[in-house]
Amino acid sequence: MNVKENVLEGLRSIKSNALRTVLTSAIITFGIMALVGILTAIESMQGAINKSFEGMGVNSFDLISKNDFSARRSGRAEKVTKPISFREAMDYKERFSESENAIISVYTMVGGAEVIKYQNEKSNPNNSIIAADENYIGLKGYKILEGRNLTETDRSYGSKVTVLGYDVAEKFFPGGKSLGQDIFILGDRFTIVGVLQKKGSMTGGNDDRMALIPLEVGRNADTDGRFAYTITTSVPNAEDIDEVMAEGTAIMRLVRQDRTTDPDSFEVERADALLGEFNEVTGYMRIGGFGISFITLLGASIALMNIMMVTVTERTREIGIRKALGATPAKIRFQFLMEAVVICLLGGIAGVILGISAGNLVSYLMSSGEGSFTAPWNWIIMGLVVCVVVGLLSGYYPAYKASKMDPIESLRYE
Repeated sequence: MNVKENVLEGLRSIKSNALRTVLTSAIITFGIMALVGILTAIESMQGAINKSFEGMGVNSFDLISKNDFSARRSGRAEKVTKPISFREAMDYKERFSESENAIISVYTMVGGAEVIKYQNEKSNPNNSIIAADENYIGLKGYKILEGRNLTETDRSYGSKVTVLGYDVAEKFFPGGKSLGQDIFILGDRFTIVGVLQKKGSMTGGNDDRMALIPLEVGRNADTDGRFAYTITTSVPNAEDIDEVMAEGTAIMRLVRQDRTTDPDSFEVERADALLGEFNEVTGYMRIGGFGISFITLLGASIALMNIMMVTVTERTREIGIRKALGATPAKIRFQFLMEAVVICLLGGIAGVILGISAGNLVSYLMSSGEGSFTAPWNWIIMGLVVCVVVGLLSGYYPAYKASKMDPIESLRYE
């Protein structure tokens, strides 16, 4: 009996015990669905994350204020680090621009939960107001949907203009035509000069619920000098990033007047640090998904072995007839092994289809539509290989037991 005949025989056996086979295949289906589904969702979300970061590149870093709090050690109060001020940020920008061919952006968070008004309409108090210079949009990976960017002239003259995030513009102007309209931000009237393309929130921020205003205009709202300014530095060659970061740190220490024996009074963050952390988390998620699938498939293999043992017992007389007609023990083993593999592959194929569908659906919902359709072929192939291995391992003992049956005793079996 060749492979084709064994496969057909396996399908006939499956058809004769349809309910029992479906229940076993379902366990295998859910195991493969868990494996493929989790990994598909991870791959799809990671693609969206990479897309969000590709505009920022890996050739930039941020200088930010330390987020420390007053504490006491050994009865002595720890020194609280002052935030980076506007003058320090501009001093750094001037000094660094003289020594390197770099693009530098200075910005600060004016408000993180602000209400924006247009005529009689109000937004929810969940908008970020960022005061930035003309380099902010390019360095942070935003793109202009319509209108223009903030300019150096806007900063110099303190023009009350704004560039809105996509969601803010859509709330007040769903049909477009937002340019030139006046809205109220922080109680002041601002003219809309631009709207950003939708970016999504894969990086964890309110990228589409924000309003950009000129840096100097935002500075005017800093009445008590507590605003913390962030400096983003981007260089043309990503290979020089470590060297440039070291130079930027040295310049900032000089600007902040840090003593040689003191640690940095600020923090340095690379643009790709968050991406690296996410990749590390997704690695653990892959391991977890594989572990869940392994446990499910282990249960499926035990159930499959039980079914194959029952099948061997039910078909004892058939085995005796085959042996009486000249079937060798090897052919008997091969026949039952093929039946087990066919059952696993049927469940595996169904699991792959459901896994891809469920994984992409989860990714689409979690990424607010930013995740693209993904089919992780490497994991799909591995899943089907695992199905074959499970079928061979689960079916070997029942097949071995069938091959060792005595044909005379088998023919007497009722």
